[in-house]
Amino acid sequence: MAQTPPAPAPKDASVDPSTGGKGRPTPSRAEQEAARKRPLVPDSKEAKARAKAEMAAQREKARQGMAAGDQRYLPARDQGPQRKFVRDFVDSGWHLGEAVMPAMVVVIIATFIPVPEVQFYSMVALWAFILFVIGDMVLTSIRVKQAARAKFGAERTEKGLGWYASMRSIQMRPLRLPKPQVKRGQRPI
Repeated sequence: MAQTPPAPAPKDASVDPSTGGKGRPTPSRAEQEAARKRPLVPDSKEAKARAKAEMAAQREKARQGMAAGDQRYLPARDQGPQRKFVRDFVDSGWHLGEAVMPAMVVVIIATFIPVPEVQFYSMVALWAFILFVIGDMVLTSIRVKQAARAKFGAERTEKGLGWYASMRSIQMRPLRLPKPQVKRGQRPI
């Protein structure tokens, strides 16, 4: 048996289509505002989970890009060819500052030994080591500035390269960001 199509809905008889009427009453302002109101962000659990997953993926991509030294993901303090040169210069050598944290752990362990002489001399040795680290930082800063002037020219060298180099030199090599791109002993070009 064939189905018949549903009958069309009756039109408002009070409005004549030839006169251009819209066929319904104008909604009040309150009705219009209520119709426009909707949440700015979908309030569904799956939308929240999807947005959270997308943000996590973006953060992971940015973290990997920064670790790899990709210029797009580096913070402003790490961008530019001179900063890359300084990072490579510092990463290519050995620095006393890398051993500060392990030395402090040794001193903390030594303070648990109940012999006052061991505690005293471990603290004295730590302070002497810190003085050597400061000296190494100053020498690294001077050497980096000289190398940067030789490579980029004295008038084109950025300010703060020495401080940048000395701060990077006291970080333990595995914890540096961006990750070291050169091996020890391999001087940057």
